[in-house]
Parts: sequence; structure tokens; C-alpha cells
Amino acid sequence: QVQLVESGGGLVQPGGSLTLSCAASGVTFTRYTMAWFRQAPGKEREFVAALSRRMGSTVYGDSVKGRFTISTDNARNTVILQMNRLKPEDTAVYYCASSQTIIMSQLRSQSAYSYWGQGTQVTVSS
Repeated sequence: QVQLVESGGGLVQPGGSLTLSCAASGVTFTRYTMAWFRQAPGKEREFVAALSRRMGSTVYGDSVKGRFTISTDNARNTVILQMNRLKPEDTAVYYCASSQTIIMSQLRSQSAYSYWGQGTQVTVSS
């Protein structure tokens, strides 16, 4: 059974950094695509980043390119989102997602992901 649990959210000043973690059970990173999405109040859920070992692909949303990095800690079966040079517009609930059957063209589409965590709040404010 697949279960995803996010952690690491909190308060940070603009320009600062945060590291989010997604503890994944029932998931093998060689077979499952892992992703991060975010949703701010009053806005639709937005694609942040995805990593697929199966497809050999790493993809980022335009708004976070060059600032965020997705990676895995294989020993702990955990997906990491390293967020640098944070901006107030990065404030949102961040969700971890996973799929075993997703294809390249679906990496940015939330409807293509089968499993979701409960989310962790990130607030960027001075």
C-alpha cells in the first residue's frame, strides 16, 4: 500500500531556504514517478517538480526553475524538495504525489497522479 507523508514546512523570510521531505512507503523509486505540487488560497493546484527514474526525467515548473531541486534519499525512501531564494508567492500548501503508470507527457498534470500526501504549509513572509 502506498502512503506519502510530507514534513518540513514552516515560516521563512524572503530569500531564505526550506527543505521539504516526503516519506514514501510502498514505493520503489526505480518504478514510481514522484512529484511536488502546491496550492495557495484561492488558486488552483500548481505543478512544482517531478522526478522519474523509470523515464530518466526531472522536470520543474517555470516559476521555480533554478531555485528548487527535487531529489531522493534512497536509504530513507524519502523524496526531498530543496527550496532556495524563496519568495512570498511561494507561500502555499505543498503536496507530495506519486504514480507508477504516468508517461512523459503527463508529468505536469495532477490528474495523472494516483497517490497524494496530506500536504505541508510553507509561508514566506518578512
